[in-house]
Amino acid sequence: MRVAVVYNAVAKESRPDESDVLIQVDAVEQALKQLGHRVVSLACGLNLSAVQNRLIKIQPDIVFNLVESLNGQDRLAHLLPALLDCMGMSYTGSKSEALHFTSNKILAKLWMVEANLPTPPWLGPYPPAGPMLNKHHEAARAAYGAQSGIRWLIKSLWQHASSGLHEDELILGENVDQIQALLPKWAAQFGGACFAEAFIDGREFNLSLLAESRGAQVLPPAEIVFDDYPDDKLHIVGYRAKWEKDSYEYNHTPRRFDFPPQDAALLMRLEHMAKRCWQVFGLGGYARVDFRVDADGQPWILEINTNPCLSPDAGFAAAVQQSGLTFAEAVERILSDAMTRNTNPC
Repeated sequence: MRVAVVYNAVAKESRPDESDVLIQVDAVEQALKQLGHRVVSLACGLNLSAVQNRLIKIQPDIVFNLVESLNGQDRLAHLLPALLDCMGMSYTGSKSEALHFTSNKILAKLWMVEANLPTPPWLGPYPPAGPMLNKHHEAARAAYGAQSGIRWLIKSLWQHASSGLHEDELILGENVDQIQALLPKWAAQFGGACFAEAFIDGREFNLSLLAESRGAQVLPPAEIVFDDYPDDKLHIVGYRAKWEKDSYEYNHTPRRFDFPPQDAALLMRLEHMAKRCWQVFGLGGYARVDFRVDADGQPWILEINTNPCLSPDAGFAAAVQQSGLTFAEAVERILSDAMTRNTNPC
């Protein structure tokens, strides 16, 4: 097949989380060529008309979608697949609607609540949104209004890859009104919109999913180990842990795939919840669900990532290897899933 690998254009001054897409492009290109496909790569920017014209000339059999953001904005990532939907072109990964709903973290949380999938309580967003987005915020205010000393993480509403997430954003408040009042000052550094999420102190797990004929295969679960962390250091996988290779956090948060027998029931529960996310959000191709598990053994879903990083050193590739598949075999599964789905031109 002729495969167009489309990825978000990267500026020279881009941060590590943005330029990483170029590593993914190289890995996917190599896998596709190994599988015998013809490959053309195409950078995508805000000029979608130019991208459309280029794709019309290329006439690919399928587009391998690696667009994670446009112009540095994750909230625009769904625009490329929306264009491909209108062009009637098959593409890998989740559909544009699923990308949009999971990119907005509060929209995703609302869907989880409706599906009885546990997700940490939240306050916000800021700036305020419509009644549906604010509905749960008001419920959280009612539930937590009289409590003090609750720890909250400030997060971007749209940006992923732990963008801007550091230990400094863990705050204590006397009440939820105080936390709400702090959100405006953080919004600018979080892409213009943010919210506060209750901090779940406990273990962190990543479960990767790969499309198969029956729906999705849950790849071996991974736990992020906070190795030799001081007692007063927060156990969070923030920006430094993911992207700053010289940092303490990066070098002391390895992932592990081996678990004691007593974790068997917990892992089965996490796998079931990950599959439910796949079904509820209508995911496709590949995905990753991030969890925290509290001291009582209760799992909480942090995020659903519809286009997890495909770099060779990232969690998805590690889970693929742990499953016994090669990276090329996983890429072939992603392609096959995309080819079986219908496209409906606008």
